[in-house]
Amino acid sequence: MCNLANPRTVLSRHLFVPQRSGEGSFLYAVDHCFPIRGQGTVMTGTVLRGSVQVNDTVEIPFLKTTKKVKSMQMFHQPVQQASQGDRVGICVTQFDAKLVERCLVCAPGGLPSITAGIIQVYKIPYHKSPCTTGSKFHITIGHETVMAKTTFFGCEQPPLSANTFDVSRSYLFQEQMLESAGKLTKASSVAQPSSVESSVVSGSQTQYALLEFEKPVICAANSLVIGARLDIDAYIQYCVCLCQHVSDSLSWCPSSLLGGLRVPEEFLATAEGVQAQNKEGVVERIQDERTVIGRGLFKRETKIQSFLGLTVKLSSGELGIIEGAFGTSGKFRVNIPDGLRMETQDLLQSSKKKGKTKEGETSESEHSSIKITMTFRRYVFDPEKKLVQ
Repeated sequence: MCNLANPRTVLSRHLFVPQRSGEGSFLYAVDHCFPIRGQGTVMTGTVLRGSVQVNDTVEIPFLKTTKKVKSMQMFHQPVQQASQGDRVGICVTQFDAKLVERCLVCAPGGLPSITAGIIQVYKIPYHKSPCTTGSKFHITIGHETVMAKTTFFGCEQPPLSANTFDVSRSYLFQEQMLESAGKLTKASSVAQPSSVESSVVSGSQTQYALLEFEKPVICAANSLVIGARLDIDAYIQYCVCLCQHVSDSLSWCPSSLLGGLRVPEEFLATAEGVQAQNKEGVVERIQDERTVIGRGLFKRETKIQSFLGLTVKLSSGELGIIEGAFGTSGKFRVNIPDGLRMETQDLLQSSKKKGKTKEGETSESEHSSIKITMTFRRYVFDPEKKLVQ
């Protein structure tokens, strides 16, 4: 005969009475629903938050309807009230029980219908393909799974507290999710020069994703969120299962929804996703002591009007302002408010004396004499696409 005294002692040490509270807006998780002729429709489940009483009105967001509570039972005993943690059956006025399997029920107006949300994410190592901005994933929130378009962004400073998101600050736009802390794959950039093929970001980089859902979803605050690619062939070695009973095509780990938005513009108009760029050209020739002609910053088809007034820096140390285009080949005129230094003028004049190798082509020494650098930021969600320095 087995001696159960020791296991019973160990288990008893881990038993505790959970702290329950009837405060807060009513939230109820339904796991089963069935009709009773002449009575109504019964929903069984657990009260997650707040409390409910007979004759209260509750909302079923999934059906976009409200119902009156007619009666309640706990363990086959009638009750007048149920609060957080109680397992209870709630009988409400009649509706089609076949429409509901599992869902959330709440106080009227307690659960918003959102079309976008913000989550903090990191990529799991088993997902081999890149998670790029603009790609679509299957997003599971509660009992719903919907497709969503992703926009990744981040910041080097971690949030002040968990499950918070500050919409008043600027964030760095990311072409794709970081492979791991402080590491970017080739051909990606996060607030780095567009000409750089690989970049390294601080290991404290905090990543977020803006999710834009294809249809509105019902979402409670701090809901568990899982991003996955359910359209991937299960027999392809695309990604290894993260944990038991979870799809083997998980793209990022479960996370909490930090903010629910009724429309994406609520986020786009406040949180500033910054895409920093660093362009580089060269001084082709000097026009006078306060003006130089540059090239290499823009392509022939670039509208230089968008860059007028932006500040550039010469590799010799002078600061200049882009005045306008020079011809139609992408060249531009730069004004130096404080004038060129004598040594800079001498360098440009000596480079000019070396002449041209062929008509329309400058010598290699002129190419490498003095460089022009322009650094600016573009707010990704700015409808006017303004450039900021």
